[in-house]
Amino acid sequence: MLKVIISVIFILICVALTVIVLLQEGKSAGLGSVGGMADTYWGKNKGRSMEGNLEKFTTFAAIAFMVLAIILNVL
Repeated sequence: MLKVIISVIFILICVALTVIVLLQEGKSAGLGSVGGMADTYWGKNKGRSMEGNLEKFTTFAAIAFMVLAIILNVL
């Protein structure tokens, strides 16, 4: 029963991770390509922007993906 629950959570994280990665803009796109990223407001406060939030959630989802993959391999 535990393996089924973890498998469902794993599938949901896989789908969420795919969607989040597709939502992100490339490194050359976005606000950084217009006149340099270092001098803009969003360049200094990227953690508060939508792009910053997507990057943080991508990191957490990737860690959860790896941990659950290891757990499912052991079970």
